Amino acid sequence: MKKIFILSLLLALTSTAFAQELELGIKITPSIAGHRVIAPSDIDFDKDGANFRFGFGVIADLYFTENAAFSTGLSFTGKGGQIAYSTVAGRQTDDISLQYLEIPLTVKLFTNEVAPDMRVYFQTGFSLNPRMGAKVNGDKLDPVDDKKYSKRFNVIDGDVILASGLEYQVGETTKLFGGLSYHRGLISIDDYYEKNINKKIELRNNVFSLDLGVKF
Repeated sequence: MKKIFILSLLLALTSTAFAQELELGIKITPSIAGHRVIAPSDIDFDKDGANFRFGFGVIADLYFTENAAFSTGLSFTGKGGQIAYSTVAGRQTDDISLQYLEIPLTVKLFTNEVAPDMRVYFQTGFSLNPRMGAKVNGDKLDPVDDKKYSKRFNVIDGDVILASGLEYQVGETTKLFGGLSYHRGLISIDDYYEKNINKKIELRNNVFSLDLGVKF
C-alpha cells in the first residue's frame, strides 16, 4: 500500500507540474459491485452475488499536452456485495454495503477526433479510498456486540482503475462524456472472517461502473 501511495503521489506531482489547462466537471457512476474472495479451497467461503451501487462526485482534468491529462477528483462511491460461508448453524450469507470517498490519481489519454467534436479516451491509474461507512445485512450495528460495523473494515482501500469512453464537445468550453471503468481492489478490506474462521481469507472490492458526466 505504501508503494502505491508513493507512485500515485509522484504521478500527481509530475503531471501537475507540466499542466497547461484545467477542466472541472461533475459525474454520476451507477455501478455493479461485488467482491473477490481469496480463500483456501478446503473451506466453503465464496462470493454470492453483486449489488447495484451508485456514486457521484467532481472531477479535474489537468492537461499537460493536447492529448494527455492528469485526472483526479473526489467522489462518494458505494461498494460491496454478498458473500456466503458455512457455520455450525448452517449456510450463512452476508450482504456487505460500504461507502468510500474515492480520490483517483490517474492519467487520461485522448485520441484525435474520431468524428466531429468527438474523441475517445483511455484512463489508467490508482485511487485512494477512505472508508466513510458500512452496513452488513442492512444494519449499521452488529447485534452481537452492538458495535458499528464500520469499525470492522479497513479505514482505507486502494484500487487500480482501467477505463475507456467518449468525450463530446457541445460548446466552447462544455464537454459531455460517457464511459466504462473497472475498479479492482488491491488490499483486503476486512480480517473479521479470517479471525473467526481461523483461515487465511482476503476480501477485496470489485466494481464495474458506467461513468456519465459533464466538464466545463
